Amino acid sequence: MTTPPAKAGTKGVPRAERERQILAAATEEFGRGGYEATTVAAVAARVGVTKPLLHQYFGGKQDLYLACLEPVGERLLGAVRAAMAGDSPGAPSTPLRVMDALFHALDGQREAWFVLYDPTLPPDSDAARRAAHYRKAIDGLAATGSAGLLHTTGSDDPLDADALTYAWRGLCTALVRWWISHPDESPAAMTRRCGRLFAAARSLGAAEGERI
Repeated sequence: MTTPPAKAGTKGVPRAERERQILAAATEEFGRGGYEATTVAAVAARVGVTKPLLHQYFGGKQDLYLACLEPVGERLLGAVRAAMAGDSPGAPSTPLRVMDALFHALDGQREAWFVLYDPTLPPDSDAARRAAHYRKAIDGLAATGSAGLLHTTGSDDPLDADALTYAWRGLCTALVRWWISHPDESPAAMTRRCGRLFAAARSLGAAEGERI
């Protein structure tokens, strides 16, 4: 998962390739350490370029963060949308499809989840507003899915749907964090694991419901 640092002082690297290297390193730095702790100097050192060159390519720290956020936000939002639109007879449940889509979207760059869900973004900054835009869009899809899932159980309580949406976001974050600490787990293996966890949760919920 770690992006290996390039040799310092390398010459002749095409600009597009150098930008790709910088964005990959910056995404990992922002995802691992958060916006507040990440420095442009650290990203430049990882790639083996000078800080002035990085500024020339991407501007300041916030501009670099936004350059990382945009592809991450679009990729994750697109993955969730596609998963929720893929309902068909015999298809896995919507929650499992969404998790599978997220795991595949994050494959090779798992820390990217925490670029979007970063609690250290400066309040009222362009970075915070843009991240909030993507989170709100994903939360909106999650709210729709939560309401639909609860409706199949006979619950139309909007507070139930709101609570489930909140819990779902926390579950996704926890599972991605666990996945990062288990680098040998493939997206497919994580989806199968989620299937087992969801089945266990359904069994537990059914058993608790019988006691109430």
